[in-house]
Amino acid sequence: MKCYYDFHIHSCLSPCADMDMTPHSIAGMSYINGLNAIAVADHNTARNIRSVSKAAEQYGVCVVPAIEAESAENVHLLCLFPSIETAEDMGLLLEEHLPPIKNRPDIFGEQWIMNECDEKVGEIEKLLINATDIPIEQIKEEAEKRGGVCIAAHIDREKNGIVATLGWVPEYLNFKTLEISSKAQGFSKEEKYKYITDSDAHILTNISEKINFLELEEITPEKIIDFLK
Repeated sequence: MKCYYDFHIHSCLSPCADMDMTPHSIAGMSYINGLNAIAVADHNTARNIRSVSKAAEQYGVCVVPAIEAESAENVHLLCLFPSIETAEDMGLLLEEHLPPIKNRPDIFGEQWIMNECDEKVGEIEKLLINATDIPIEQIKEEAEKRGGVCIAAHIDREKNGIVATLGWVPEYLNFKTLEISSKAQGFSKEEKYKYITDSDAHILTNISEKINFLELEEITPEKIIDFLK
């Protein structure tokens, strides 16, 4: 069956995202756009995944637990997990390895933790949009150790893309899937990789519409991860 997806969406927990990116708004917009599966991948944390998953249940949209991790090399990595618990565990690791810099909401934006009713229940004080001190290889290993898959994010972009940062996709990292941006044009793909196209949405209107799809036997986080591996 066709699984229409967007595996790179930010909630209002990411300081660079709009405050309208609440659990119900994300789930509702994804449903309106005809998506079967989404992933909310906030910067270096997983604290809004549980509430987004609960909100998406009423719309029948599958939520794949995810995080956008930033490595010590300043490379963004999209990590997808089979369960909320494994994503949250990875999120705690990443948070611990962020520099001890406090967020300035007036400069960077709010970092709100929300419940499934779109109510603020907390916030993260440490600035999330910094690089951790964990290298790419170790982030990938930690994600895979938890049953997840690690994907080099938006490789067509200059900012935080692995190609622009390192000059190439190192063979020793053994990536199976790479992500390109929804607005990428004329990007040359290599046959040895699978590719996914995501929105990296920070505002509701940027969430992908029913365009990109995977052919799956069943639409579950486990089947999606198995396909991407």
